[in-house]
Amino acid sequence: MPFGSPMYVMLKPVGSRCNLRCDYCYYLHKGNGSVMDDALLEEFTRQYIEAQTTPNVLFTWHGGEPLLRPLSFYEKALQLQQKYAGDRHIDNCLQTNGTLLTDEWCQFLHDHHFLVGISIDGPQPLHDISPSSWRGVGGGFRGRSWHDVMRGIALLQRHEVEWNAMATVNAVNVESPVEFYEFFRQIGCEFLQFTPVVEPDKPDCSITSDQWGRFLCAVYDEWVRRDVGRVFVQLFDATLANWCGVPPGVCSMSPTCGQAAVMEADGTIYSCDHFVRPEYRLGNIRQQPLATLLYSDRQRQFGQQKQSSLPRQCRECRWLFACHGECPKNRLLTDCYGEPGLNYLCSGYRQFFAHVAADMDFMKAEIDAGRAPANIMVRTLSAD
Repeated sequence: MPFGSPMYVMLKPVGSRCNLRCDYCYYLHKGNGSVMDDALLEEFTRQYIEAQTTPNVLFTWHGGEPLLRPLSFYEKALQLQQKYAGDRHIDNCLQTNGTLLTDEWCQFLHDHHFLVGISIDGPQPLHDISPSSWRGVGGGFRGRSWHDVMRGIALLQRHEVEWNAMATVNAVNVESPVEFYEFFRQIGCEFLQFTPVVEPDKPDCSITSDQWGRFLCAVYDEWVRRDVGRVFVQLFDATLANWCGVPPGVCSMSPTCGQAAVMEADGTIYSCDHFVRPEYRLGNIRQQPLATLLYSDRQRQFGQQKQSSLPRQCRECRWLFACHGECPKNRLLTDCYGEPGLNYLCSGYRQFFAHVAADMDFMKAEIDAGRAPANIMVRTLSAD
């Protein structure tokens, strides 16, 4: 990690504990059952702020379900941030399934300027309902929690809390891309990110690469006609950034990774949220300084391996600049030359990049000329 780059650590204050048990959750069985205590919270806060090489510090609270810790825990966290902040600016973001939000929680989140990510997979039929062969609580991916999540979103909106939506693209909603996207437009979602479910041991939940490609193309066609500059879809923004040769702002689409580690509730640091496995354990901040772990050669090598381990088919691909092999956790296939490490979603991404290439060229030209990329909507409507 180069000097001057921000250091991000995703915090797991309750480990993998959650009030829902989503079928596709990649994290459900990775925690060790511990809950972060106040002593560790203070130790992490001090080390994390002191280790930063930039004036802005971001605390990211994740899970499991982080709202299983009481409000008093986060009040304590803010007190500690101010204690050690010095002249640094502190921000907080929190990812939640939204079902535990209350007026009291939302007032706190508003007053302290938290950015809140809400996990929701689309309208009720896509969020709650799934084939009977899937064994989520209540028979669905998220345990028929849609009404509770929507109540949480309404509370956030009532208290004017900044929020975005994070949706999985799974075996149910992948076949309804237009309905999926229209739902988020209708509920006033301005920032949307979606993550494909690729879990080899859960084939009933996972999508295929071709499904992913069709889904991306269909959602993109809805977005590009009317929402450029109004609704910010993380993957589309990252694609345009790579087209323009600037950092995409999301690790999966970057040339290297390793800038976003995770800390379990017992203080153990792992290289990445998707690699909470013994071989990616960096250490524990109770025994070794956080900065030592995150700036270690081992973590640097982890990040560089994303690029150095690309198979020949990727290195020869015309779209390498756009995806950089995507997330290493999805590199499950053998390429056409017999080399390991081809991304499971490769064919879907290639379909998507070919579909959007002309539009991306146009938006890049607009940006280079000092004009708004949203001008693509005029061009698109003219072509319809």
